Amino acid sequence: MRKNFKYRLYPTAAQSGALDHQLAEACRLYNAAIQERRDAYRISHKSINYYDQANQLKEIRADGDLALANFSCCQDVLRRVDKTFNAFFDRVKNGQTPGYPRFRPVSRYDSITFPSYGDGCKLLDNGKLRLQGVGAVKVKLHRPIEGEIKTVTIKREAGKWYAVFSVECEAKPSPASTEATGIDVGLTAFATLADGTEIENPRYYKEAQAKLRRAQRKVARRKRGGNNRKKAVRELQRAHAHVRNQREDFAHKAARTLVVLFGLIVIENLNIKGLAAGMLAKSVNDAGWSSFIAKLTYKAAEAGRVLLKVPPHGTSQRCVCGAPNPKTLSQRWHHCESCGLSVPRDHASALEILRLGLSLLGETWPVAASVPNEAALL
Repeated sequence: MRKNFKYRLYPTAAQSGALDHQLAEACRLYNAAIQERRDAYRISHKSINYYDQANQLKEIRADGDLALANFSCCQDVLRRVDKTFNAFFDRVKNGQTPGYPRFRPVSRYDSITFPSYGDGCKLLDNGKLRLQGVGAVKVKLHRPIEGEIKTVTIKREAGKWYAVFSVECEAKPSPASTEATGIDVGLTAFATLADGTEIENPRYYKEAQAKLRRAQRKVARRKRGGNNRKKAVRELQRAHAHVRNQREDFAHKAARTLVVLFGLIVIENLNIKGLAAGMLAKSVNDAGWSSFIAKLTYKAAEAGRVLLKVPPHGTSQRCVCGAPNPKTLSQRWHHCESCGLSVPRDHASALEILRLGLSLLGETWPVAASVPNEAALL
């Protein structure tokens, strides 16, 4: 399986300037590739693909028109452009809002990728990372790299530099577990398990809103193009990066805990993008369900766990015994007249999600009735 290992880089002032220059050159190549495709179609109605543009690289570099040091990095930039246009054409075919590929400013082009480890990038014996066109950069290897390194991406985030190693490694199955659970994600509690356990919603963005508002106000009051505005933008970027890192850390730890405890995990196949565009958009985005589910998916695959996704329709409007139990969004307690189950709404949904997952496997509840026994609920 493929995994990413991210490490902090500590370049010198000269190396930082060289990295900025490499990103600027990659951005210039990216924009030139988009411009060439636009002009070719507008003038001669001809579509240009990746290979048409990649064949020009050797001549462009020989003429000194491109200062991006590594040839493979140049090819990767053109692959990004090709991927962008392919996604645009797919959206057109599917009847979605197309969103034509746009030019990128230098300030928003923040990464370059070395597609082949050893070609322009390599870890040295002294613990530094050698980058073509930059030199040996200090890297904080806070944990060992496991597996065979395939690609290396250099990223700039809020004024800090990082190296992301994409490696190919063997999965490490966890000890077998016969426990199973359903997970109902929510906003009051981040997630509720089938045994009634609730994972608290940390609401990192809500807590940081006052600080973010002040940082945004400072940016708005600075003159465009000035150094003070650049400093204010950097401060705002770091405030947002802190919230993002908090959310990522929480998602990693919550997903790891669930993977260790349960051998079967059942979740809803939610349309999170649609929910994030509704009236609860801020709270949904703050919860970070997509990031959590993505991490839970790959951690379960690595540990040899079974992760199932079930349709979300009706999981909160139906009892685990199968009887309809319609509720409005404001009704937070589930009481079934048919079987007598009386639990919080999210708990009942988690039980129904687990039942649906077991039905996909051809299994049923381990007790005689379709409703969990009282001891299990307690």
